[in-house]
Parts: sequence; structure tokens; C-alpha cells
Amino acid sequence: MNLREKYNIPHDSVITIAGTVGVGKSTMTHALAKALDFRTSLEKVDTNPYLDKFYKDFERWSFHLQIYFLAERFKEQKRIFEYGGGFIQDRSIYEDTGIFAKMHYEKGTMTPTDYDTYSNLFDAMVMTPYFPHPHLLIYLEGTLDDVVERIKVRGRPMEQATPVTYWEEMHGRYENWINSFNACPILRLNINDYDLMNDETSVEPILEKISLFINHSRF
Repeated sequence: MNLREKYNIPHDSVITIAGTVGVGKSTMTHALAKALDFRTSLEKVDTNPYLDKFYKDFERWSFHLQIYFLAERFKEQKRIFEYGGGFIQDRSIYEDTGIFAKMHYEKGTMTPTDYDTYSNLFDAMVMTPYFPHPHLLIYLEGTLDDVVERIKVRGRPMEQATPVTYWEEMHGRYENWINSFNACPILRLNINDYDLMNDETSVEPILEKISLFINHSRF
């Protein structure tokens, strides 16, 4: 008996992993996909035609970037459900509007008109019964100190050069966002409660929790 059958997790489940930078979304995505024999849906950064322009001029390109993300994530979500599910997603479609577009609007790097247009489009496309929402969103959470330490250990140059105040702001924005999120069931996991990098068996208690959440909400 494989782990998916052992924990009675439906073969067509769609599970999304969310959380701020450095909490281990990609590690969790790959560990769950391996354990459940699911496919992965990963963020495609390399093909984004606006990303470089955006980093050079937030005000000019923030709206374009968010519209691009919305279109790509919408298409990906549609593809996953047309395929028949059985996917683990690295990052959700909901974080863009609830965190990043909102942040640009509040900081003045997206105009009120652009923000309204984007928000209305997001609501019409995503926040409807017709949009295939995930069966479960797993939110990875930890203290700010835990997250900053993980970012340091990971050692990506761009992240190392980013001031701690930015990670502090993102941490707070993620907490505010998840506390009001209600588009699908949420399973919160503290990043100190497991160690997928060094102990593969630590995925099993997570699978047990996933099973309880998914089976309770679907049937």
C-alpha cells in the first residue's frame, strides 16, 4: 500500500502550498508530490517578460506584472483541473492580490485606478464558484527570526542583499492575509514541526493532517 492509499487521500486532490519567502514551499511541494505520487505545479519565473523591467521601475510595470501573473496562474489552475487533479502547487493564485498587488497600491507603486481594475478582474475570474479552487491550502508559518535564518542559510545573493525590514513587512502581510483567507480549507503547519530535508519520514504526520482536512471538507 502506498502512502496516498494509507492515508486515504483522494487521487484527484489539488493541494496548494503558501507562505512567505524562505519557509520551504518548494521543499514541501516536492516532498508531498513524491509521497503521494502527484505532479507538481511550479512557478515559472524564467519566461516572465515583465520581471526584469518591474525590478527596474516598480511604478511603470507593477500593474503589467500582476496581470501577467493572474493570467498565467489562472491558465495553470484550469490545466490542473482539466488534467484531473493529483497536483501539488508551489504558491497560490490568491497571494498575488492579497499581498503583492495590495502592497504596491498601498505604497503608491500601483495607481488606485490600476489596483481597482486588477482587483475587479481578479474577483470576476477567481473569486467565483466557477473557478476550481484547491481542495486544501497548506500555509507554512514560522516566526520572523526563523524565516530570516532560513533565508540566510539558503544564501541566494538577491535575498542576502535585501534588508531585513522587507522580510519583516512580508511576514506581517502574509499573516494578515492568511487570517482573513476563506477561499478554501487551510491547514497551518509550523516549519519547526518537521524536517523534510533531513528526515523523509516527517512527511507522514503531515499526510495524516492533510487526510483529515481534505476528507472532512470534501464529503
